[in-house]
Amino acid sequence: MPDQYSRVNATRRAFIAGATAALIVRPAQATPETMAAAIRQVAGDATVTPGKVKIDLAPLVENGNAVAFGVSVDSPMTEKDYVKAIHVFTEKNPLPNVISVKLGPRAGRAEITTRIRLADTQQVHAVCELSDGTFWSHKVEVILTLSACLEDPV
Repeated sequence: MPDQYSRVNATRRAFIAGATAALIVRPAQATPETMAAAIRQVAGDATVTPGKVKIDLAPLVENGNAVAFGVSVDSPMTEKDYVKAIHVFTEKNPLPNVISVKLGPRAGRAEITTRIRLADTQQVHAVCELSDGTFWSHKVEVILTLSACLEDPV
């Protein structure tokens, strides 16, 4: 006759087995279209014009786990003319929105530096929103030799 602990363990094993069978692991499905949709979500119907933004990113990266990355925007950063936000998007990472930074005139400079992960060789886009409601952008192609952000589809 089974005791109460063996029934609990059997139930626990059955639950874990069932949950594991239901778990489906798929590789990231990001595409250039999902990135374009993410940019539209930020900019809405506004035109995103190339210019004023400069991405600082090496064109060839050995390892995508921690890539040095910078964005600067040509702006006087005064009370009437400043950068409100900088958004960074990638076309092949699991999620296209990499980072969004809100700025104001007291920031002094419209510039950010950080490290990002990159899943594959791809384009990286930076979009900035100015205080006058306009959007400006820059994109660069980066070649990656060792990818990050990938899940093993085993």
